[in-house]
Amino acid sequence: MTTAPNGQQTTAAHHPEAGPPAAPVTTASDGPSGYTLPLSPDGRSSLVPPPPWHFSGDVLYVAFRTDPDAVRAFLPPALRRGEIDGTAAAVFGDWQSCCDDGAELEDPVRAQFREFSLFVACTWRGRPAVRCPLAWVDADFSLVRGLVQGYPKKLGDIAMTRSFGIGRAGAPLAAGTAFAGTLAAGHRRLAEARVVLDRPADPPALMSHPMVHTRRFPAWTPDKPGETELVTGGSTDQTYADVWAGQAELAFPDSPVGDLAAFAPREVLGGYRFSFAETLLGGERAEA
Repeated sequence: MTTAPNGQQTTAAHHPEAGPPAAPVTTASDGPSGYTLPLSPDGRSSLVPPPPWHFSGDVLYVAFRTDPDAVRAFLPPALRRGEIDGTAAAVFGDWQSCCDDGAELEDPVRAQFREFSLFVACTWRGRPAVRCPLAWVDADFSLVRGLVQGYPKKLGDIAMTRSFGIGRAGAPLAAGTAFAGTLAAGHRRLAEARVVLDRPADPPALMSHPMVHTRRFPAWTPDKPGETELVTGGSTDQTYADVWAGQAELAFPDSPVGDLAAFAPREVLGGYRFSFAETLLGGERAEA
């Protein structure tokens, strides 16, 4: 990781687990086309355009330890081979995203979304890795984009304290400022977090580890099986700014609409608030 002249911390230009950029959309001469459904004559009705996808946003992050057996139960066999100690993180994100031409930034309803992800530490090919067993977002394009990657997103309501740097409601990035995040789905509260900043810090290590997802396409006809493949996340150009750390609180209330409570914190290790950017080029198949 290097520090740029503006004080931002950046990783290498290309993440070692990032695959090549996804193939561009091809338009069939005899019918509608698109990267995802719905298809149309010019392809622009697709809910999600092809990568690369660029992301910038603010993150509220709580590091904790949970039941290692709960983590192990959610991992595919290829990710269970190393030590599983229950290291995990609850990650709230307030995001803005776009493709190379940046058109979404001039139509913000296509760019902005909020997200909650559960990260768990694991091992892949003998190296530290991250798995996201559960995630929620508040926009349809983000949900479908996640499913394309193997990111297990569902729809939910996510709220986060924002920092505007001005006024009594500005929540400045300074010692003593409290930041909170909540997740609800199915009319039930699923997660709540609070971080009180006390010092500038380095980014949490788990954010920079390669992610390994499972792409799952169920069978639709009875004579053919569904498809399942393990893939890497394809993240590159990761950049951090304004990283602060502090004491944290985290709770996952029990609910009949999800498994998040199975990862109830046994120990809260601390919290972070920072800005983050990355580009997803397209993943690659992860051999077991």
